[in-house]
Amino acid sequence: PTTLSDPAGLAACEDEGIEWLELQVAHDGIAIVVNKDVTWIDCTSLEQLKTVWDDGSTVGRWSDLDPKFPDEALTLFGPGTDSGTFDYFTDAISGEEGDTRKDYSPSEDDNVTVQGVASNTGAMGYFGLAYYEQNRERLRALSIDGGSGPVAPSAETVASGAYPLSRPLFIYVSTDSIRRPQVMQFARFY
Repeated sequence: PTTLSDPAGLAACEDEGIEWLELQVAHDGIAIVVNKDVTWIDCTSLEQLKTVWDDGSTVGRWSDLDPKFPDEALTLFGPGTDSGTFDYFTDAISGEEGDTRKDYSPSEDDNVTVQGVASNTGAMGYFGLAYYEQNRERLRALSIDGGSGPVAPSAETVASGAYPLSRPLFIYVSTDSIRRPQVMQFARFY
């Protein structure tokens, strides 16, 4: 199956002859957040995100993205390269996993990204929707226009797939292991 999972782990299972089941367990959304003082933008398009985040991007000020925006520095924060959120975002935005500009502040700790965006006027960042929901008093989330008009990130728009930066999350269980009652019980619980 084609998934947004760890391809190396799945390849290792295949190399060892391990058959597995893919079980969807959740939906996740990637929130694009800005500093509370960024009041000139409520929605961004996937094309604009590509312009900002693409490898080799020269966008360094908000006015570089849109001349109607102020001539304010655009400081960027996001997950580090070991993050599944990083992998998904770079693939969804640039079309190639890992393809992103290098001059942003990466962190494997989403709380560092929250702090970075919250304390830098003009900042933008991205991480899982849950971190935005826990910090909505400190940040603003942008709606995303994927071609059908703006959609705000929420549990409902992520679960329905209406939000353009939504993804399913999976666990993988060995077909041999799932026959054991405790593994089956755990998979059902999960």
